[in-house]
Amino acid sequence: MMGDGDPDLPRQPVVSPGGDEAAFYRFPEKADRHERNLPHWQQAGVWVFVTWRQADALPAPRLRQWEWERANWMRAHPAPRDAATEAEYHRLFSRRMEAWLDEGSGSCLLRVPGNSSIVGNALRYFDGERYVMGPFVVMPNHVHVLFRLLHGHRLESVLKSWKGFTAREINRRMGRSGALWQEEYWDRLVRNERHWKRCAQYICENPLRARLPEGAYLLSGG
Repeated sequence: MMGDGDPDLPRQPVVSPGGDEAAFYRFPEKADRHERNLPHWQQAGVWVFVTWRQADALPAPRLRQWEWERANWMRAHPAPRDAATEAEYHRLFSRRMEAWLDEGSGSCLLRVPGNSSIVGNALRYFDGERYVMGPFVVMPNHVHVLFRLLHGHRLESVLKSWKGFTAREINRRMGRSGALWQEEYWDRLVRNERHWKRCAQYICENPLRARLPEGAYLLSGG
């Protein structure tokens, strides 16, 4: 999902999380997996990079084509997959999805500062209690978050809480009803401190990469 960045963009400074090896993906220790339409992996106390988007962020024909291509690829590359195969997946599918999201399709309700503040406040609310929050960015139609789950808390529960609360509050604020968020989300366990810095860099540079003006996004450096 994270490449080397656009060489025309200024590099954004990020603060290291420290070298606690227990905070990164521990291979070959077993990772817990749960699955809906996408597989999700987690290990207790490990940093994770998560992305989710608004339900209308992508045109339906484009999304159907992406899902068809992805389903064919998944059938041709059954789990378990090695690191090179995972890298191929993210090159073919994650990066393309990120580029589409940065085009700013859909209603882009998160471009409204009051709505992005609802999301930002929700992300910070249980910081230090359920998770340790790192950098995050609320883009016009999607959200990137880098955080570390604390022991006893599960990824799917935290995401459900964030998405459920913010959907209700934003819908109430905008006088609308219906689904705000796509049901699924994308997540990657962070392998080491270098990988963490790449994720943080990606988050901090995303508004620049999408050429967003001030006020059209909410960025927290952690």
